[in-house]
Amino acid sequence: MPLHKIDPTTTVAWSKLKEHFETIKDTTIDEFFRKEPLRSELFNVELNSLSLDYSKNRLDSKTLELLLSFAKEMKLEESIEKLFKGNLINETENRAVLHTALRSSEDVYFEGKNIRPDIESVLTDIKQYSDNIINGNIKGYTGKNITDIVNIGIGGSDLGPQIVIDSLRFYKNHIKTHFISNIDGDYIYDLLNEINPETTLFIVVSKTFKTQETMANAKSIRKWFIGLLGKEAVNTHFIAVSANKEEVNKFGIEKTFPIWDWVGGRFSMWSAVGLSISLSIGFDNFNKMLEGANYMDKHFRQTPFKNNIPVLLSLISIWYNNFFDTDSELVLPYSQYLERLPIYLQQISMESNGKSIDRTGHKVSYQTGNIVWGGAGTNAQHAFMQLLHQGTKIIPTDFIGFKNSLHQFNDHHRELMSNYNAQIKALTYGKNKQEAYLDLKLKKENTNLLPHKIFEGNKPTNNIMIDKLTPYTLGMLLAMYEHKVFVQGVLWNIFSFDQFGVELGKELAYRSEPDIV
Repeated sequence: MPLHKIDPTTTVAWSKLKEHFETIKDTTIDEFFRKEPLRSELFNVELNSLSLDYSKNRLDSKTLELLLSFAKEMKLEESIEKLFKGNLINETENRAVLHTALRSSEDVYFEGKNIRPDIESVLTDIKQYSDNIINGNIKGYTGKNITDIVNIGIGGSDLGPQIVIDSLRFYKNHIKTHFISNIDGDYIYDLLNEINPETTLFIVVSKTFKTQETMANAKSIRKWFIGLLGKEAVNTHFIAVSANKEEVNKFGIEKTFPIWDWVGGRFSMWSAVGLSISLSIGFDNFNKMLEGANYMDKHFRQTPFKNNIPVLLSLISIWYNNFFDTDSELVLPYSQYLERLPIYLQQISMESNGKSIDRTGHKVSYQTGNIVWGGAGTNAQHAFMQLLHQGTKIIPTDFIGFKNSLHQFNDHHRELMSNYNAQIKALTYGKNKQEAYLDLKLKKENTNLLPHKIFEGNKPTNNIMIDKLTPYTLGMLLAMYEHKVFVQGVLWNIFSFDQFGVELGKELAYRSEPDIV
């Protein structure tokens, strides 16, 4: 069964939220804390090694009550079940959306067939192949060990594996990992001069094996490779991840890891698309990431909405987007290892929910989609944080912090987390006129600077705290954001799993290619 088609603006809850917004829109977070002294405890969810403190938002218990009623009226609970049960919720493409099955240990049925054995079979193949490459049991054409892998893909076939490998570099083995996605010949030229074809494995990742950028890059690299080692060496050094075995064979590759039609590209790193992850950090760590994601899946599917982290994050986002009329969200991980996380989340969110047509085929009358951006703390404090503190825009922000460091460089970690907490406090409470005046007098600075030294505060934040950056907790974090995006799509009454806007540009580029000299 497809998703329900309900215009959110026609619901009772939406009307009540509009009325409620008018009564509290000027209330500050500081005032909310004075009215609700137990906010820090009430607006806090603990989940295994991850917690969400959403108390520093411009909402109160009544807001939350109305948002939860809105979710119920939009039949969110039924929609979540349809996701997990493999209903064809990607209605415009007549597909199921079952990436959650890739990280589940339970039987999952699709079109009457249990797909668990197929998933397990591919996982076994990934493990065996990864182990053999890492241990040197599978060698290159000339008998040398594989030292480098090059992942050739784009979109989800690139961003997903790349964010994971980058984030989990602490767990990296001896194999160097490279990514080619952009159809930029200059970058490809540089990379080919850096690697040795005798010790490099190329992974061509494309569900259709017709993706324009991916296949152009793969063909150029194959031509370069054949020129150095000969055509007979291609099968030893090129493998594929695809659903189109026929096209793979035409390309000249024998070893293929399958991907299924019910796995969307931007949610595919949990499948064989994650082969480069398994090769880079080992299958055991790849599997721990799947387990962490599965733990978040269970939480999302089974937990009442008032304590459901992805649901709460989505409802808070909609509160700002559709009532405060904000248009962007900031993600600030306080870990340099997670510096690419905002880029990954841009695709997950903006390619999914950048839609202006609802599920009935009509143009929406309300904002959908958020502009997602960000960077790593503390770098951000010396860049765009000025805009948050003293600019004119409301920009809801997710702060992501860690209780423990990886290398036990504890002095630095304490300072890092001190900055994390200080930024949240500064955004929440700011500095009023009296405090700013006293500070200027104390420092013997010119009091004419007073207007420039005032910070309004009242800037909303979600504070996500994780015990430690591990494959397991990264899996939880990424799945959390996946489900947040899904919930937003349900509540906005749009289709989150197609991307026709992406395809238009490809069509035009293909048509105009012969005109380029």
